[in-house]
Amino acid sequence: MSDNNGPAATRTVRCANCGRTNRIPAAAQGSPKCGNCHQPLPWIADAGDRDFAEIAEQATLPVLVDLWASWCGPCRMVSPALEQVAREMAGRIKLVKVDVDKSPRLQQRFEVQAVPTLLILDRGTEIARQAGAAPPHVLRDWVEKTLASRAQPA
Repeated sequence: MSDNNGPAATRTVRCANCGRTNRIPAAAQGSPKCGNCHQPLPWIADAGDRDFAEIAEQATLPVLVDLWASWCGPCRMVSPALEQVAREMAGRIKLVKVDVDKSPRLQQRFEVQAVPTLLILDRGTEIARQAGAAPPHVLRDWVEKTLASRAQPA
């Protein structure tokens, strides 16, 4: 997790396929894969005002952004659902969590009026937005439909 004071930190993730523990950087090109079996790993990172561009906007995968607050009950309820979606869609999306109380510039930039607010970014451009909590299957359907509509030729 990033402390917003220095380079993005890493998270340790256990591969669902082989059980090996892997270190996943908050910012990198491509998408993380297990060092042992090479299966896609879920990519979950924290970002703030100082490192959001590096962690979220420069990502080559679509990014699901969770704008949340620690005092928000629905935010605490939706967090495990988002992490489940990130696990299920490993290799296809990156989940970036932003605490709006610690990141007022991002809250203002994205005009967050209520939390949780969820965004999908494609190479830094917002392509979808949803406010409020939802169960994992609803969130996954929203992400899948957004990505599918983005993949359609214009």
